[in-house]
Amino acid sequence: MKPDTTDLLVEDLPPAQTHLRIAVVTETYPPEINGVSLTLQRVVEGLRERGHQVQLVRPRQASEAPPGASGDVLMRGMPIPRYPHLQLGLPSRRQLEPLWTLKRPDLVHIATEGPLGWSALRVARKLRIPVTSDFRTNFHAYSSHYGMGWLSKPIMAYLRRFHNQTQTTMVPTRELAERLDAAGFERLQVVARGVDTAIFDPALRSETLRASWGAAPDTPVLLCVGRLAKEKSLPLLVRAYAQARLQRPDLKLVLVGDGPMRSELQALAPEAIFTGTLARPALAQHYASADLFGFPSQTETFGNVVLEAMASGLGVVAYDYAAASENIAPGQNGLLAPMDDDEAFVRLLVELVQDSALLQRLRTASRDAARQNNWAGITAQIEGVMKLAIAGSLADGKRLPSIAPQQMA
Repeated sequence: MKPDTTDLLVEDLPPAQTHLRIAVVTETYPPEINGVSLTLQRVVEGLRERGHQVQLVRPRQASEAPPGASGDVLMRGMPIPRYPHLQLGLPSRRQLEPLWTLKRPDLVHIATEGPLGWSALRVARKLRIPVTSDFRTNFHAYSSHYGMGWLSKPIMAYLRRFHNQTQTTMVPTRELAERLDAAGFERLQVVARGVDTAIFDPALRSETLRASWGAAPDTPVLLCVGRLAKEKSLPLLVRAYAQARLQRPDLKLVLVGDGPMRSELQALAPEAIFTGTLARPALAQHYASADLFGFPSQTETFGNVVLEAMASGLGVVAYDYAAASENIAPGQNGLLAPMDDDEAFVRLLVELVQDSALLQRLRTASRDAARQNNWAGITAQIEGVMKLAIAGSLADGKRLPSIAPQQMA
């Protein structure tokens, strides 16, 4: 059975003035820089702006101030294999149970399904606290990129068991909701992701930055932002870049991010610019100073970088799924290749590099489309889902209707 796609109006939800005590549990959060951490930070900030008390429970990062200095509840963690600068939360039932018994939250929201998230789920169920969750990362899909495809089924079974014990699981796209529904996930709710168009803005374009890349004002610059890892399919982007350079030898490639594939990619494209991980102000300027955004990944649950690129006024080439599928009208505000069609991805990117008139038209339209995904409306929808969970509206398998993207305020 496909997820119900009946529209849900924010006005039909419980009154916004009801303030909640919400415990948000996550394995990743700034100062880590990745799509999950930055998106979750915006949700937490938005809930606090709406008057809710948010208790953030997360692992402490090695680079952070001493425990407690941030006001968050910081737990023990361990480095993630291949990403030693990131922490994985350790089981924490003994810490969480007295914490939530003494000061009971109205709701526990679990953003990640690691050991810390599992501990939070067990404690919340024991204390009969309503729980909502996010499905944010395709761990089951990633396994095939690291020679562990045999793990896909057990990982999916674990994720299904995890999320089906919550009142509802929020997913960012209808397509993902349908796939998870077919895999046995229950009580799925579609809530899209947002982008801050005040931060990501074409007005931040810097000719000084472009000059540091060796780019003149009329030189096309191809940008990609994300982890430099196998699951992102970045060798395909390098291949498309090499093809496009046959037509535009002055084309520049800028890769923002870091990860285990960096040295391999530098060998494939020694003339490319590798910036490493950037703080948000510098990241926004890099977006705005490019012209095209190539995104070859097919393992995203959403892909926040697509919206960030659109908000920055870039011509986007991506695959027809996740954020790109939800927000790009092909030929109007971006270009989409069919899933698994590498040749189409290369062809579209080469065509866009060659066609300056099309590129300019897509850049203008992409910025306009991104403005529809503001965080205020999306935070209101998340708040509404949480209030319905607290009220018991999701009990006994009842499914919330999905929220139509066009209803975002």
